Amino acid sequence: MRTRTALALLGATALLTLTACEDTGGSTPPGAGATTARSALPDLVGKELGPARDAARAAGFRELTSHDALGRGRAILLDRNWKVCSQTPAPGTLPTGTTVDLGAVKTDEECPAEDPGEPAPTGTTMPDFTGRSVRFARAALGDSAHLDAKDVSGKDRGILLESNWKVCGQDPKAGTELTGQPVRLDTVKFGEDCP
Repeated sequence: MRTRTALALLGATALLTLTACEDTGGSTPPGAGATTARSALPDLVGKELGPARDAARAAGFRELTSHDALGRGRAILLDRNWKVCSQTPAPGTLPTGTTVDLGAVKTDEECPAEDPGEPAPTGTTMPDFTGRSVRFARAALGDSAHLDAKDVSGKDRGILLESNWKVCGQDPKAGTELTGQPVRLDTVKFGEDCP
């Protein structure tokens, strides 16, 4: 009896295996033939950030990000206080699943000639942080770096909001290999001249 049951199970397993491998005669594999929705991404540069996001959404783009185009790493809390200086990708017909990143500045600020984007991890070489914010430098160096930022204006102020402080000098110098040494940033507030 056991032999018959074992043979029956073996036969059923073989039949299922052959059926699973059978050519279905040209049927389309799952996902094939499905089209990716595409739409025209409008030019958003120059618009206030809120209406720019609305225009991108109206065109079918839902994956939207934004960043401080001045490289200060400021948080964008109220869209109406910011204007778009750059967009990635450029306007054109794209898949609607594309992430659209908008570089913005406050509405009373000038757009920079070049958008530094979001800080990326630096790797093993010290970047040049001159003119960038302390917050930008901290994000680029990561949590493992010991960063000491000092006010060099002569006013001996504490650095509370790191996005309001720009780097005037640094040690180690740009291009130096990072081997775990402490990083010192000489800073003043944005709008002040470096000594």
